[in-house]
Amino acid sequence: MFLGQSDVTGWRPGRRNVAMVFQSYALFPHLTVEQNIGFGLTVRDVPPAEAGPRVRAAAALVGCAELLARQPHELSGGERQRVALARALVREPALLLLDEPLSNLDTSMRVAVRAELKEIHRRVGATTIHVTHDQVEALVLGDRIAVLNAGVVQQIGAPDEVWAAPRNRFVATFVGTPAMNVLPARGQLTPADVPAAAHELGVRPEHVSLGGRGQPATVTLVEPVGSEAYVHLRVSDASLVARVPTEARPEPGANLSVSLDPAHLHFFDAAGDRIGSP
Repeated sequence: MFLGQSDVTGWRPGRRNVAMVFQSYALFPHLTVEQNIGFGLTVRDVPPAEAGPRVRAAAALVGCAELLARQPHELSGGERQRVALARALVREPALLLLDEPLSNLDTSMRVAVRAELKEIHRRVGATTIHVTHDQVEALVLGDRIAVLNAGVVQQIGAPDEVWAAPRNRFVATFVGTPAMNVLPARGQLTPADVPAAAHELGVRPEHVSLGGRGQPATVTLVEPVGSEAYVHLRVSDASLVARVPTEARPEPGANLSVSLDPAHLHFFDAAGDRIGSP
C-alpha cells in the first residue's frame, strides 16, 4: 500500500499517519473534550507547548472551541461528531478515514455537519476516504465515488459521471432518490431506436413527463415531498415513478399520458451492463 510516494505496507500502524473517525464517535468518557482531541498527540509525546495550540486550532476548525472543558456526556450528537473529527485532524494526517460519520445524526444535523465537512476538507486538503450508505452524502462530498456491491467495485468516477452514466443496472438503481425506473426494453414506452442487445431501459424520474402526447397511464400513488411530488404510474404492465413540481401533481386514480425523454434513456443488456452512451 502506498501513501503518496511511500510504500507503507510494512510500517507499523502508528507510523503511517492515518487518522480515523468512527461511526460511534469512540470518545473517552472520562476525558474532557480538550483531552480527547489531544489524546493522539499525548501518546506520541508531543510537547504540551506544541500540543496545546494544535488542539485549540483543530477545535476552532470544526466549531467546538467553546466545548474544550466539557466531557462527552455533556455534548449533543453533532458536538460529539465534531470532537471526533477534531481528534483526527489534530494529527495532521496524510490520510483521513471516515466510517459513516453522520449516520447517528438526525436529518437536520446531518445536513449541517455535511456542509461543514465539505468546507473542512477544502481547507485542510488531506486525502479523505468517506464510507457511507447515503448516496446523497456521497454525491455532495465526493470528488470521486466508488460504488460497491457485496464488496465488489461496480464503478469509480466523478459524482456527475456516476449519476449521468451508470455503468450497470445496480449503480443506476442504487444512486438516486427515487431510484431510476427500469422497464422492459421493448414495450409501450420504448423508443423506435432501441439497441439490438438491449434487455431493459432505465430513465430517472425527473425525465418522465406527464401530459401532452404519450402513452396512457394511471396514477396509483402520489408522494408529496415539499416542493416536489413523486408520482407512481401504471402503464399497461409496467410501473414507473415521475418527479414533478408539487403544484403540478395529479390526483391518485387520474388517467393521463406519460412519455420518456429520449435524450436521457439508459439501456442495459441481459447481464445488466450499460450499452452505449446514456
